[in-house]
Amino acid sequence: MNVFREKRWSPYTAGALAGLLLVLSVFVTGKYFGASTTFVRAANYVEQTVLPEKVAGMEYFIKQKAKIDWQFMFVVGVLFGSLAAAWISKEKKAVAIPPMWERRFGPSRARRWIAAFLGGIVLMFGARLADG
Repeated sequence: MNVFREKRWSPYTAGALAGLLLVLSVFVTGKYFGASTTFVRAANYVEQTVLPEKVAGMEYFIKQKAKIDWQFMFVVGVLFGSLAAAWISKEKKAVAIPPMWERRFGPSRARRWIAAFLGGIVLMFGARLADG
């Protein structure tokens, strides 16, 4: 059975492939791949476009200049890679929130979205706090 054609990927296979990608990234660029800095830079870019006078003096955004670099391309690649993986595995159903979230947080869609949003905030805060 072809691992790339299975309906669901084994977390071990996906983890091993991500690990190989990390090793290749460090070997080629000398840097670890990540995404949290890209979100800060994207926010900087949006804010510079909408309210440039507000961003001009913000020390944090001066440190994290808005730019398109390899990390930005990595984040874009994650989006297109996940779409390609779904297409290859013939996964046609888009699921906004997995069934386990519905079991945990109940039938209220708003409650599940709020929990996911708050979890994302905590995750990004921790990643930025660790300078990652």
